[in-house]
Amino acid sequence: MNPRILVLAVGVAIGYVLGTRDGRERYDAMKAKVMGVWEDPRVAKARKDVEAYAREQAPIIRERAEAAARDAAAKTAATAKDVAAKTTATAKDVSARAGATAKDVAAKVSDVASDVRDQATKVAGDARAQAAKVAGDLRDRGETAVDTAVSAVGSAREDAMDSFDDEDDKPASNI
Repeated sequence: MNPRILVLAVGVAIGYVLGTRDGRERYDAMKAKVMGVWEDPRVAKARKDVEAYAREQAPIIRERAEAAARDAAAKTAATAKDVAAKTTATAKDVSARAGATAKDVAAKVSDVASDVRDQATKVAGDARAQAAKVAGDLRDRGETAVDTAVSAVGSAREDAMDSFDDEDDKPASNI
């Protein structure tokens, strides 16, 4: 069956089911029937049997596919030799055109590679500049944090020393 017709038929069926007034009810009913069939123990057993069969047959199918591929390669090689013998003049012409096209492509690739290299160099330079900026910012923040910490420690030391000085200034009580 033509895949396009199948896709069209499925689309029409979905549109009908979803587009009717009671489309949701029909959809739910169909879904329940499908789920009932899917969950049926006989269907589950059949699925397991098919999976087991597929696992058993996989090596055999692989061997057959490899043999078919080898046979096809041999047949293709023989056919290719026949075709090559009959189209030598055309192949030479195509070869010349392909060589010219390859040179054009090589030149364009070289140009694109140069552009990419230039852009990568620019991006790398921008990244280095950004990294240097971030590093400088972090260094400035670190220095600010150290200055703040030193200032806070100095203030705490002075407060502690003031309390000791106040105790020394008090007259000693006579006991």
